[in-house]
Amino acid sequence: MTAEHQALLRDFDAGRKPALSRIISIVENERPGFRELLDVVHPRVGRAHRVGITGPPGAGKSTLTAALVTYYRARGERVGVVAVDPSSPFTGGALLGDRIRMNELALDDGVFIRSMATRGSLGGLALSTKEVADVLDAFGFGRIFVETVGVGQSELDVAAAADSTVVILVPESGDSVQAMKAGLLEASDIFVVNKADRPGAERMARELVQMLHLRMGKALRNVPAHHGVDLRRVGKREAAPESRDTVWEIPVLQTIAETGRGVPELAEALDRHLAWLDSSGVRTSLRQARLTDRVKEEVDRRLRRHVWLEQGGQALLDAALPDLAAGRATPYEVAARIVGIVESSVPPAG
Repeated sequence: MTAEHQALLRDFDAGRKPALSRIISIVENERPGFRELLDVVHPRVGRAHRVGITGPPGAGKSTLTAALVTYYRARGERVGVVAVDPSSPFTGGALLGDRIRMNELALDDGVFIRSMATRGSLGGLALSTKEVADVLDAFGFGRIFVETVGVGQSELDVAAAADSTVVILVPESGDSVQAMKAGLLEASDIFVVNKADRPGAERMARELVQMLHLRMGKALRNVPAHHGVDLRRVGKREAAPESRDTVWEIPVLQTIAETGRGVPELAEALDRHLAWLDSSGVRTSLRQARLTDRVKEEVDRRLRRHVWLEQGGQALLDAALPDLAAGRATPYEVAARIVGIVESSVPPAG
């Protein structure tokens, strides 16, 4: 580790935000030494309550996140926010509007807000979002909010990155069955119908409750399950093996983020979910799953660099493009050649 990074870590340990910002930049951009920095802070990771905030564009995710941050700050808690904005497919940049909308909160010494661009990553999160959340955790923030881009069928990574996942909808979100198709029933630990002063809010909340009852088998409790499937055993709301009968009952809340209505109830629901995670053992299982995913992601990242850059895979692909275009080679043949180069560089076991 360089002397510069050692000095950064000393300032980080002293609680200086400029050091936190610089370490996050190093991690986010995968600059030299980012792995060593993450190695050092890792023993301090795992104490914060990570809350994922997701939902369709225009649902008021940023406004509701800001209201929650204000509420927790009034209780004396330190809060970190990672707001992920979509990247432009043309320039690769992002507006990072969430940072603008939460600008007043950024002046609070107990709040740290970091906006990140997805940089083309699918799943609603940037590739390094979870690593940035680790850095915030190690810095000592007790609550970390991860706000995703607009949710879609493939943008539910936040459910795996967070302890508690809040899905925010609005009355204009359309037929609530679409929420079920998008996988939101599997992703959500708490449903929120925001902008509840608009027409249709009560109806949407009621339909969500009905769908949740169907999912949990309550609405048709006297009807045999289709193909014997018990939907109560699906998703991360399932308790640890030693307490499988304990199931988290997903609440459906209504809020008006701009006025703060319903925010205390949402914060209370998050506190209850955290307590349930700890008492049921699910939080330990979630952290183990996150660590497993992290190891796999790092292996993939190292292998991609090794194959394409260090072993000349990209150069081989570029050289093969004329043959591919002319039909003299197939993608599978070229892929086999690239993998063969890597395999030949690995010494035999033993």
